[in-house]
Amino acid sequence: MGRKLDPTRKEKRGPGRKARKQRGAEVELARFLPPEPEAGRKKLSSHGRKRAAKRRLGAGSGPAGKRPLGAGGGREPAGQTTCGRSGFSDDNSKWLAPAKAKKIRSKENHVELSSDGEVEESNWEMEEDEDGSSEEMVDDYGASEEEEELLPIEKAALKQKPDSEDDSEEEEEEEEEEAAETTGRPKMGQKEEENPDLQLNLDIDEQFKLPTNEEIEKEDILFISEPPDLHTIHQRIKGNMEVLQDFVVKREEGRTRQEYLALLRRDMAAYYSYSDFLLMKLMDIFPLPELINFLEANEVPRPVTVRTNTLKTRRRDLAQALINRGVNLDPLGKWSKTGLVIYDSSVPIGATPEYLAGHYMLQGASSLLPVMALAPQENERILDMCCAPGGKTSYIAQLMKNTGMILANDSNAERLRSVVGNLHRLGVTNTVVSNCDGRQFPKVLGGFDRVLLDAPCSGTGVISKDPAVKTNKDEKDILRCAHLQKELILSAIDSVNAASETGGYIVYCTCSIMVEENEWVVDYALKKRNVRLVATGLDFGKEGFTRFKDRRFHPSLKSTRRFYPHTHNMDGFFIAKFKKFSNAIPQAQKEAAATLSAVSETVVEPPPKKKKLEGSKADKEQKLPQLTSKKKHSLQAQRRPLKA
Repeated sequence: MGRKLDPTRKEKRGPGRKARKQRGAEVELARFLPPEPEAGRKKLSSHGRKRAAKRRLGAGSGPAGKRPLGAGGGREPAGQTTCGRSGFSDDNSKWLAPAKAKKIRSKENHVELSSDGEVEESNWEMEEDEDGSSEEMVDDYGASEEEEELLPIEKAALKQKPDSEDDSEEEEEEEEEEAAETTGRPKMGQKEEENPDLQLNLDIDEQFKLPTNEEIEKEDILFISEPPDLHTIHQRIKGNMEVLQDFVVKREEGRTRQEYLALLRRDMAAYYSYSDFLLMKLMDIFPLPELINFLEANEVPRPVTVRTNTLKTRRRDLAQALINRGVNLDPLGKWSKTGLVIYDSSVPIGATPEYLAGHYMLQGASSLLPVMALAPQENERILDMCCAPGGKTSYIAQLMKNTGMILANDSNAERLRSVVGNLHRLGVTNTVVSNCDGRQFPKVLGGFDRVLLDAPCSGTGVISKDPAVKTNKDEKDILRCAHLQKELILSAIDSVNAASETGGYIVYCTCSIMVEENEWVVDYALKKRNVRLVATGLDFGKEGFTRFKDRRFHPSLKSTRRFYPHTHNMDGFFIAKFKKFSNAIPQAQKEAAATLSAVSETVVEPPPKKKKLEGSKADKEQKLPQLTSKKKHSLQAQRRPLKA
């Protein structure tokens, strides 16, 4: 509210304490009023004190004399022009100069000027004569009281009603703020002990509550017009997960687990942009905490990996050449002798001279695993039934050292162009490329030692590469892929020669994590052909399912392997390895085929005329076994040879 003698200097503050607020003009004037009479006189109010001060100022007005500070019995400030407090004269500007430090003493007391010219307010005191009358007042602005004019801000302050309670409240607030600051700052070497309690309080206050149906409907309406608030949805997913992990303790009364799961599925579909069908499938496969990790891993691309072509170079030489070109890389892992992980590169990996020379192949880490499980040997005849784009085929040729024969087949002629280009670039010479339907392959050519079937699938393991899988897959697509895979795996098994001295193996793999495309297909093959599951030879990976929901699979499915992006940092993959022990098709399958043909040839007897409506469903159920027994007798009669 008031000025200081040196406007450029800030008010001194103690260490760690706030500067006090400036008081109004009436408070400053009250500091220089004479002490009140002790007794016998009426106590003046705040307005009275101000009016008395004004009267004294008016009574003491006269010619303004210039006297230096500390001269004579009475004290007056340095002389000031008639302009009043609105400005200082040239003489006073010298007095205000902060360059020189002075100490000016009076007879009764002394006023000290600090080194920067600021007047120490604590030394300004009112002096009284022997008769008790006060001398001219000197305020902290350094102006005399002889002038009647006041600054507008001072006039406004004088008009305001003083309130001592407000001043006391302000002081209390300042003290509380200082106390809060001192308590908020922990001492050196002292740990904060209140954080756990605060965190517990927050957890109690922010306990997850299931939204009502009306709130969910409002959110659905808002989602149509505006994008959802992802931060709110993410927090709700976290709270819902905490409740579901300790459902008995943290659940709301009257709410079922299905309601929490339905809300969780709805929130995850909105947050991660998945279809409701695919989320239901994933929730059946993964536990809830692992499901979140899987969904998060699909949002991050997998690391770039390359496979060294040992037909032309060694991994050590290739790594050194790429490092010289500014590539940051590391070996893929102990399980691979040819893989390299590329972290970053100053040159395009797919256009280096080493790549064009065929020294390496850009290939995912999970694509190396099926060939390692197949373990091809030299001078064998191997069939790659679905070979495009040729990464696995070239790896097989690399392991065989360009010996034997590889038949690379694919049903898509357009994709075979990339296969031919890669085989030429990598220097593969033992491969024959064909364009046939894999389901007809045993009739085209058979008798192979080993077969690799990388079956077409829904692609739920490579969502990070193809995010469209999140929404464009449904139940029909999964079942269609599963049906095609069953046909292909039977053709692959029939194409293998069980009497092979070194082979007789089939490797089935998919880039999907759906049970319908993996364990279900393998279990089907075990029932339809004379094959058994053997170890894949891979040291890592999760075991396949032997039971899923209400289905029970063969116990040997434990030898199959599953790979996930959130656990192995590679694309989702499934690998199963079969060993064929007989070329004959099981007789049970032949008998079933014969019975089906016989049933189709038999003439069904016409039903009797309906005279009245059938009684009940129980009567129908009783007639069904009789019909089946008649069919069995007719079939047995047909099989018996006719007597001569």
